[in-house]
Amino acid sequence: MTDSREPRRVAIAVAPNGGRRTKADHPAIPLTPGELARTAAECLDAGAAMIHVHVRRPDGRHLLDADAYGAAIAVIRAAVGDRLVIQITTEALGLYAPAEQIAVLKAVKPEAASLALRELAPDAATEPAFAEALFWMKRENVLPQIILYEPAEAVRLEGMIRRGLVPWPNIPVLYVLGRYTLSQTSQPVDLLPFLAPDAPRFSNWSVCAFGRHEAACVTAGALLGGHVRVGFENNLFRPDGSLAASNADLVETVATALDHFGHAPCSAADVRESFGAPT
Repeated sequence: MTDSREPRRVAIAVAPNGGRRTKADHPAIPLTPGELARTAAECLDAGAAMIHVHVRRPDGRHLLDADAYGAAIAVIRAAVGDRLVIQITTEALGLYAPAEQIAVLKAVKPEAASLALRELAPDAATEPAFAEALFWMKRENVLPQIILYEPAEAVRLEGMIRRGLVPWPNIPVLYVLGRYTLSQTSQPVDLLPFLAPDAPRFSNWSVCAFGRHEAACVTAGALLGGHVRVGFENNLFRPDGSLAASNADLVETVATALDHFGHAPCSAADVRESFGAPT
């Protein structure tokens, strides 16, 4: 007998630069719009369906700015067309207040955006403004992804959904395994608390991880039903500990591993459908 089931499709997102690392960390980290566009094209060829974009100041520092995002998005889109979902970050890195983060989001009106719950809604007093931003995203068809750093945040997000503060009952989330530190090396077991029997269940979840075990962590996540994010934002190394040549190198490593397990990469169209988080 043959197994006629279609392979599960996994979305591979690439986070190519983040807001901290510079070319002193790796010469191939893309910082300019042109470098981001070249990286996007390379990662598309390697199997990515989405790119998670940070923009930088001329001196390399983290930046949230509508004009800078507009310039980067235009150049990336010219390089890859609609074959990649372009997701911007609203990450503060301690430099921006929630109101500033939301203002940039609305000024850019991107195709997709990630929002860290702990930054934009750290307490009950900030929940109404966060909810208003989510409802704005819903009206403007901006694809959401909520970043969760620990299971307690997933519980809190689930509570906000129940209270009607989130306009998508199946809002996509990203589980972050660990923290950004020089010594952080995530392990696949770090995902288990997010998937515990009593933990909230989100139908569209992704995972990212820090350090050389990134590929193992996200492959485990994919095998357990999730999607994945890799790239120089969180990791510079191949699974054997050698320095990766590029972001596309990391994408290809994961795409190859998933292929070995019978999983196929999503297209950008697949991501747009699934991240649309239908009600």
